[in-house]
Formats: sequence, structure tokens, C-alpha cells
Amino acid sequence: MGRKPATERRDSVKTGVGKDPAFAYRPLPGIADEMVDNDGTVRPVWQNLLSALSRMSEPELVERFARADRYLRDAGVFYRAYGTTGASERGWPISHIPVLIDEREWQSLSEGLRQRADLLEAVIADIYGDSRLVSEGLLPPALIAANPEFLRPLVGVKPASGHYLHFLAFEVGRGPDGNWWVLADRAQAPSGAGFALETRVATTRAFSDIYAETKVHRLASFFGAFRDALLGGKRSGEGRVAVLTPGPANETYYEHAYIARYLGFMLLEGEDITVVNDQLMVRTVAGLRPISVLWRRLDASYADPLELNQQSHIGTPGLVEALRAQTVTIVNALGSGILETRALLAFMPTICRHLRGEELKLPSIATWWCGQKSEREHVAANIEKMVIGPAYSCMPFFDDSGQSVLGSTLRSTARDSIADWLTTEGQKLVGQEVVTLSTTPAWVNGKLTPRPMSLRVFAARTENGWQIMPGGFARIGSGDDVAAIAMQSGGSAADVWIVSDKPVEAHTLLPAEETFTRNMPGSLPSRAADNLFWLGRYIERAEGALRILRAWHGRFAEAADPSQPLLADVTDYLAAIDIDTKQAVPENLLRNIDSAVYSASNIRDRFSPDGWLALNDLATTARRFKERVKRGDDASHAMTILLRKLAGFAGLVHENMYRFTGWRFLSLGRYIERGLHMTRLLGHMSGPDAPDGALDMLLEIGDSVMTHRRRYNVNTARLTVTDLLALDPLNPRSILFQMNEIHREVEQLPNAFVNGQMSPFYREAMRLHSGLAVMTPETMTVEVYQQLARELERLSDLLARTYLG
Repeated sequence: MGRKPATERRDSVKTGVGKDPAFAYRPLPGIADEMVDNDGTVRPVWQNLLSALSRMSEPELVERFARADRYLRDAGVFYRAYGTTGASERGWPISHIPVLIDEREWQSLSEGLRQRADLLEAVIADIYGDSRLVSEGLLPPALIAANPEFLRPLVGVKPASGHYLHFLAFEVGRGPDGNWWVLADRAQAPSGAGFALETRVATTRAFSDIYAETKVHRLASFFGAFRDALLGGKRSGEGRVAVLTPGPANETYYEHAYIARYLGFMLLEGEDITVVNDQLMVRTVAGLRPISVLWRRLDASYADPLELNQQSHIGTPGLVEALRAQTVTIVNALGSGILETRALLAFMPTICRHLRGEELKLPSIATWWCGQKSEREHVAANIEKMVIGPAYSCMPFFDDSGQSVLGSTLRSTARDSIADWLTTEGQKLVGQEVVTLSTTPAWVNGKLTPRPMSLRVFAARTENGWQIMPGGFARIGSGDDVAAIAMQSGGSAADVWIVSDKPVEAHTLLPAEETFTRNMPGSLPSRAADNLFWLGRYIERAEGALRILRAWHGRFAEAADPSQPLLADVTDYLAAIDIDTKQAVPENLLRNIDSAVYSASNIRDRFSPDGWLALNDLATTARRFKERVKRGDDASHAMTILLRKLAGFAGLVHENMYRFTGWRFLSLGRYIERGLHMTRLLGHMSGPDAPDGALDMLLEIGDSVMTHRRRYNVNTARLTVTDLLALDPLNPRSILFQMNEIHREVEQLPNAFVNGQMSPFYREAMRLHSGLAVMTPETMTVEVYQQLARELERLSDLLARTYLG
């Protein structure tokens, strides 16, 4: 007999768990298929978790789930969703109850996936090689030749590593009868492995006690083995391993940055790379450096605008030629996206028998390509059981943004015309059997509720063959409709626990003491250095504006007259830098903060989660003040709050950031901008025509009021203010202090000395430093300040030409 539907088994389930009042108000409307065997008994793998849940009150569960949510929020885990209003960042949608699978069942599933990975390798090697599958009639020519994912320039190009595929993902579903099948193969640039890691961490925050006592296989060994395999592909000691991302606008950019940081690889965009003498090179602050292995996370057609998609602005011209020369390994090979073609599933069983002499251990979802007469007729005759969609689509039907048609929803008049449609458009269409996915428990509106699920499972090529990640993550539907599984449609992600009946080995990515590599400072890509430099400038620019605005609003609160000479003078100064004092929180200030956030977003792999949170909190608070704060004392208080938050961010960076090359560019940006800020301010407010009170305001803006009182036995005067804010080497707000720090950092930059001589940039920094160091307060005139400001701007430009081009 067939398995009873979940709704019929609800009252007869033998849970093996004692009854508890906590379940009385959380009734299951149906029992999740994943939890029970065919006879309705709760699977042993679930019993420990269910027993623990039954002892928890609803408030305790809510508090546990809040811990997981808080972790994801604090870590800044997000994906980018696309809708009618454009793209928006959304927090990772976790489904807090994990999916539990017995180790023995997982081993069987893994064997099927390893076989499938080898089969996919053989298929793509044939497609871009001898093309015997087509010539021998196992694949229709149209399925290859007309496929937009078939990249003709790659035909005959042999991969340097000897393999086309190195990292795969599979969409796997289980039917209510307990059998697994493959919904889709992912070979283009599989995403989700980093999200699987973060989902695991978040789930263990919620159930740390249960996780500790449950023998769950860890994920670190999978990533460690793949990292070792990539490092083993380096062709020379200087060769680097890098992750290639389309950039921050990509929907899974967070994961790209996370994986690069987790594995210790460089995160690059297309503009970071160039091809020289058929060798892929990364632009760093120390010059060009070779790349041996590139883990690409962008679609292949965008990788090389010279030979592939000429409209691409995110690729690297010449990349295909480097592949022909076999100087670099690409993970996965360009052109591998063709393996994701939905229609290809229809031919996999026959191909497996032909190439391997065996049946597929893990079958695909039943698929018929409608370019063949008998298949068209079968689909038309069974339309009520079918989903019809684009044959060349790379997405499973529940993830293809409504491109598929569910046969059972068609009106009778529409069904009558199906045969004509299939005959006319058959080569472009595929029919697939409607799937009924098994369900897993999810926490919905205060109760456990069955929801359909599919698994995303990852496979990595290692020195010992394909290794399957012991888990991955489950995609959980937002309702009973299978089509609601997609993240873009409101679905969520659950951790997957592979549970053993014996202790599991703990793994770490930390190397043994005697085996490690210390990367040289020159490994910093020029684009990353550019973003760090401008992050420093924007942050310091925002701080300078905040200090001036706080002083202005404090005096406005006392005088209530913006035409008062000092206020009017400072208003003119601020207007010259596009800051409007009629706005309590000027738009230009917000733009500077937003620009800092944008610069930081481009270097997420080099930015700590705490620093990212602090920076975003600053931006959020500033936007909130924009809507609520009024001029005067209210605005002065708001500026103080923003300065404290900014100081918190600066403190995190100063205390926690490794003093590497990146730190130096961030610091140089701050020192140059602070020097410019103080130079321009002194030039405007310390001259002979400055209004009364300008010198006292200068000391307040320079956070040096108390220092001035201690150091000078006279009232505020132009010479003392100049000495303290321009020429005091111990005052962290003075111009000379900034020049001292610039000189010290420049000495440590790559290529500061070339053939024993100072580089032009170093020489200019030395000249500026020496010129200011010999000045006296009496010689610091308005003209001197103006000239110094121009020279600091030139120094910034020279730095950009030297290191950031």
C-alpha cells in the first residue's frame, strides 16, 4: 500500500515523546513527512530534538529564535531581492527548526551525487571536446547549438587542471514516499555554501545545548578540503587563489565576501584583473601579481567582453585567451552553465547508461524535451500532471519567476491547443512531472507547521575525489504551494543536520603550527586600497562637518540670529563645501556618511562585522535625525550623538584592524582629509578679518579647548591657536601631526623606495612634511594655508596615480 497522506496520519503518529502542555497550543495541522517513517512512527533521528522542543515553553522558543535572528543581524547577513521597485537588501530568511537526516541515508544520497558529479564532468568534457554525445544521437544537436549557455569560443579549450568542474550544487527533493530525486544541477557559479555556514552558526545559537548533545557532522572539513584543493592548483609560489565576484550589486555578494574571508582568498572584481602575456594578473598596490586559480562567482558569458558578451562591464578582456594558454584554472570552467539546462535532465539516464554502464543512483525529476514527437504527445496527453516551461531555462520550475505553466490550472479550451503549441514551439519547451515535495516542520505563527522543502547540497572536488558537504541548507516554502520555496518568493532557509549514532570528528580550518603561509603586504588589490583610502576620507570629512555644525548650532541656540557675524561667516564657509545650515542635518553630511558605507560595502571581505554594524548604525541614526531634529540646541545634541557613534566606529577600526597595507591606506585617507579640514578652517577663521569668537570656535571644533588652557598662560590669541592647531606635533588634531603620520605610513608602503631612491609620492610627502615642520606661527598666513591645501590635494592625487590606478 502507498504511504498515507500526512493529514491522515496526524492522530496516529507514535512520537515516542511524552505529552506536554507546551504542545497543547501548538498543534500540528499535519505531520511533516521528514519526521516520520512509512508506518507513522517518528524517525529516531528526530526524537531527541522533538523531545527537547516538547519541554520548552513558547516564550523560551521565541527567545531562542531571537538569538539566531540577532546573530544574523549582527553579522550583517543579507541577500539582494529584486522586485518591481528595484533591488533591496534583505536579512537572511532563516527557518529556525533544522532538518534532520540520518547519516546512513545521507551516505546513500551522497553516493548518488558523487556519481552525478562525475557524470556531469564527462558530459561537459564531451560538449566542449569530441561532441560524441551529439554525433551518436544521445543529445539533440539543437539542445546544444541553440543553447545560450553554449560558449563556442571555449570549444576545444582544455582546462589547466584537467577538470572542468570543481564545485557543484544540487537541488534535491524528496517525495512523500521517501525517495530522493534531483530537481536541478548547479554548475555555473553555485551559490549558497557561505549561507549554509551562517545558517549553521545561527541555528546553533538557538539550539546550542541540543546541538552539543546531538552527533551532527561539522561543515569545516568540507571547506578545508576544498581550500586545500584550490591551493594545490597554484602553478607557482607567487600564484594566488582568488574569488571573482560581479560586485556589491549581486544578490549573493555577501556570500562572496564571506567565503573569501573564511578561506583566506582575495576577493576580486573584473576590473582588478588584467591579462599580460596570456597570464592572468591582479592589480595590487605593489604592482601586477599572477593568479593561478580563480573561483568565479559570475556567469561565464560576462567573464570576457572581448570574446563572449561584449556588453559586459564586469569581466576581464583576454580571460579566454589565458584559458587557452592554460595559465589559470577557473572554478568552474567557462561554459559549464550549459549543464544547468532544464531539458538536459531528460537525457541524463540514457547518457549515464552509455558513459558509465550503470543506472543513475539518484534519478532526476521526470522530464520530457518537447523537441521530439513522442515526448510532445506524451506531455500533451498528460498535461494535467505536467509543468511546461522553457527548455533552456537553468532554474527549477518553482524558481523561474513564473515562466512555467502548470497544466492542471489551464482551462479546457487552453488544454485543447496544447498540442499545437508544443508542435510549434517544441524545441524551446520542456515538460516536467508535477512534484509533491515532502514537508518539514517550520515555526509559523507560534506553532510547528509542515512546509514543503528542497535541499541545496554542495559537492567539491578534492584530492580524494568529490566530497559532499554534510548538510547544506534546506529551502522552506512560505506556504503549502511548492512554488513558494524560492527565496525571492518569500521562502526561507533551514540548517540541515546530518546526525550520526557515534561521535563525530571536530574539524578546524586552522593550519598546523609548522605549515602556514604569511602573505606579503603587496597582495592588497588596488581597488580595495582605493575603497579603504576613500572610506578614511569620507569618515573624516563627515566628522569635520559634524564638529563645525555642532559648534554652529550651539551658538545659534544662544543667539537665535543666523546673521550674527560669526554665524554668518561660518555659514559662508559651510556653503562653500555644499553644507546648508538651514537644514538641521544637511543632505551633504548624509551623502558623506552614505559614501563611507558604500566604500565599506566594496570591501566586505576586509571589514569586520562589528565595524560594519557600527557604520550602518551611524548612517541609520543620521537619516532618522534628518526627519526629526530642529536647528539649535536639538541639532547640537544630535551632532554630539553622531560624533560619539563615529568615534565608536573609529575606535573599532583603530583597536581591531590589523596593521597591514590596507590599514595604511585607510589611515592615509583620514590623515589627508583631517589635514585638509584643519588647513582650510584655519585659513578661513584665523585671519586678521575673522569675526569675534572665531578663535574660540576653532578650538572647540579642533577639540582642543582644555589643551589650550593648560599649555598657554594667555587668553585665546591667533598665534597660540595657530601653534596648537597647525604646528603642535603632539596634538592629534593639528596639521603637523597629520603630516608626521603621513610620513610614517608612507615609509611602510610597497615601493616607497625604488632602486634605493624615494618614489615620487614619498618624495612629495617628505617635502610637504619638511616645509611645514620649519614653519612658525608668525609665518602661517592665509596664503600659506591656501597653498598647503592645494598641495595636500595634489598629494592625494599622486597617491592615487601611484597605487590606485
